[in-house]
Formats: sequence, C-alpha cells, structure tokens
Amino acid sequence: MSKKRVAIIGGGITGITVAYYLQKEILANNLDCEYRLFEKSTKLGGKITTDYRNGFVIEMGPDSFLARKQSASRLAKEVGLEKDLVNNGGGGAFILNNNKLFPIPGGAIMGIPTQMAPFATTRLFSPIGKLRAAGDLVLPKASDPDVDISLGSFFRKRLGNEVVDNLIEPLLSGIYAGDIDKLSLMATFPQFHQVEQKHRSLILGMKKSMPPKPKNVPKAKPKGMFLSFKRGLQSLVDGVESFLDEDAIVKGTGVVKVEKKGEQYELTFSSGLVETFDYVVMATPHHVTEQTLSNYSFVKPLAEIPSTSVATIAMAFPQKAIKKDINGTGFVVSKKNDFNITACTWTHKKWAHSAPEGYALLRCYVGRAGNDSIVDWSDEEIIDAVLADLNKTMEIDEKPEFHIIRRWKDAMPQYVVGHKHRVTELKEQLQKQLPGVYTIGGSFEGIGVPDCIDQGEAVVEKIVKQLS
Repeated sequence: MSKKRVAIIGGGITGITVAYYLQKEILANNLDCEYRLFEKSTKLGGKITTDYRNGFVIEMGPDSFLARKQSASRLAKEVGLEKDLVNNGGGGAFILNNNKLFPIPGGAIMGIPTQMAPFATTRLFSPIGKLRAAGDLVLPKASDPDVDISLGSFFRKRLGNEVVDNLIEPLLSGIYAGDIDKLSLMATFPQFHQVEQKHRSLILGMKKSMPPKPKNVPKAKPKGMFLSFKRGLQSLVDGVESFLDEDAIVKGTGVVKVEKKGEQYELTFSSGLVETFDYVVMATPHHVTEQTLSNYSFVKPLAEIPSTSVATIAMAFPQKAIKKDINGTGFVVSKKNDFNITACTWTHKKWAHSAPEGYALLRCYVGRAGNDSIVDWSDEEIIDAVLADLNKTMEIDEKPEFHIIRRWKDAMPQYVVGHKHRVTELKEQLQKQLPGVYTIGGSFEGIGVPDCIDQGEAVVEKIVKQLS
C-alpha cells in the first residue's frame, strides 16, 4: 500500500496544531503517512500577529487566551514555552455608558451577578433596572431546552433590557463583534442555558457554580484569568513552526479547488499545480472553505454565515500625555453610546511586557455587526475618530508617537441562531459524501485560540484512528 497523504489547508493556529500533533503521532507510532501544510500568505499564524518595535510588543490580532481552557497551555509546554507564559495584570475593567466609565460590578460573571452588594450599589443601572434583574430569582425557566434562541432574547427574559444593554451586551458582543440579539445561545454560551435548566435562576445557578473559598488559607494575590507570552502570541506560532518539518510547509500557495477522485482527493493550487491526497483538513475561514468545495451543493450554506469586519488600532504615548489615568485594564462601550470605538485596552497595564518604562500602549477596536464601514476609512480618519473618543474619558493632549492599524476584513464569523445545527449538518454530509475531508477553525466551533487548538487535536485523533 502507498503512503497515505494528508493535506492541511490553512496555516493559522488551527492548521499548525493539526500539523504538529499529526507529525508527533506519525513519528511516535511509525505511521505510514505524510502531511503537507499549505498557507496562501508568506507567514504562519493567521490572525495571530505580533508587531515588535521601539521596545513594544504589540498584538494586532488576539492578545491572549483563557487560562482555564488548557489546550493552549499544553501546546506551549509541548514546544518548550511553558516558562514564557504570563498572566494578565490586575486592575478593574469598565463599562462606558453615557460618556462615563463605570466599574464592572464585583462578582459579575459575563455580566451575571453572583454578589448582591456590588449590583445593589452600582450606578450603572437604575433602581428599576436592578429590580427587574432581581426578577431572575423568581422567574420560571425562560428557554425551551430543545430550541436555539439568541443570546439577547435569553438574557432579556432573565435579567431585563437595562442590564443587558448596559453590561451584558458590551461584554459578550465584544467577543464576537456581533449583535447579541442575533447570536446563537447554543453556539456561543451553552453553559448559561445549562445553568438555567439545572437551577432555574441564572443568578442562583452561577453562585452555586462558584468554587468555595478555602478557609484558614492566607489570601494570595489572584492570578489573571488570561494568559499570553513574554514575547506575545507570535511566540506560540513560531514555537510550533520550529518543530514542523520544513519540507512539509508550503507558504505562498493557496488551494482553489478540492475534488473527489475515487477514494482520494485532487487539489488544484493557485500555481496551477495539481496533487492528490487521501485526507484533506480545511482549516480555513468558512467562505474560503465554501469556495474551495464549491462543486458540492451541501456546502452552500457556508456562504450564508455572516462575517463582520473589524480593525485594531495600537497607539504608543509617553505616560505623561494621558492626563486622566485610570486604574484598570480597559473598557468596553455599550452600543447606545455615540462612540466609534467598541472597546479600549490599556495594554501596558494588562501586560507588563508590552511597553517600555514610562510609556503607555493603548489598543482600540472599531467595527461591529451591522456597522463596520469605519474599517474602510483612511488611517488619518480612524486615528482622529479614536482620539476624539479617548479624549472624552482620558484627556490625551497629544498625538501618539506612532500608531499601527490592522484591518481584518470579514474576519469575525457570526454564530447566528441555528449555527450549531448547520455545522452538525455540514459535518454529517461531509462524512457521507466526502469522507476524509474535515472543516475546522474559528468559523465553526469556537473562535478562541484554545477552541481552535481543540478542533485541531480532535481531527488528528480521527485521522490517526483511521490510519491505525
């Protein structure tokens, strides 16, 4: 029998995870298999991109990952980067509402209160809004266990419009750059649905899910809930790449078509080259996957998944340029405010390694679902708009020493209601009609770095099982 061949399309974190763990299995188990990874750009990493200049470490894509999702830390350990992992710095986060910054109430988990006193005393909500949120304690279950609904619908029924608009919406929509009244509950935060089904009340359920505080133990400074690396997330990409077989990585080459030929797959590349493989892992955005598999009608629903364009704006200032410094790591903006930015991270406070002594690094975001035209503005227009927004809260009286704008066109897939069902149907059809072809990545089952790594590991497990 000839050696089995695996094509990995896309060199983002999902694709390089597949390459790393598949290579590890081939070597460890002497599998009669080889892989090739194809990336259309000249570098690996996809949306992970770190800029290094003037002593700054600047993330232009994701800046971290959740520590509790352990697959990213595990991969870091695999490639010798465990000692480079760092937790985010402390300090509160804020909500910008009515042109004022309000601390996120203590004990809030994704906006859901688990401590009553901070919610009772915050000025972020009116007395009526607080009373409506307390209705969660007595209301019956609001959702049908078998029907997907929007995040907005779910939380509005439980906690009321005011808490949703002023707190939950800016927190949750910021993760997906989406509209929570369209985003799917089951595809984004199914754990909240599970809490409601088990405990009836979200507030009571979240309180019960909190781990008990140990007694008679000295109070230690809590670690941040996010992790990154001393040299940024690019470290992880570079670390994984250093372990991969150089001859198996093909950069600057995109795949334009995948066709089934007997029990194998014929791949046509942008260069005109044609090669045959036994397995194909599509670790590409959904619209690229749909175009590449366009000969097969069952993938057409992928073209209907909406995407939002966003831009990240990093700006470096001497710290003295910020007249109104704030003790925190950043803020998100509620939708009802007349602001162009959707959030701002005080990166130098969140990540000590990101800026030289005496300097501030601010990272702002623009673009949201249904309103992302600002991404196409000129650099000068974007910088002017961002500074105008920041001056309302931070009183910055000079231009940044330098700025970097990174536009991400149609980069944020929207997991709208029914997303999970559509992905399940797609995978079932792939198994029936194109066995050995897999679609994974941020468009499908989680957009975070660990979610993408999890998907990559799962596909390697399936391929190795078939090879064995």
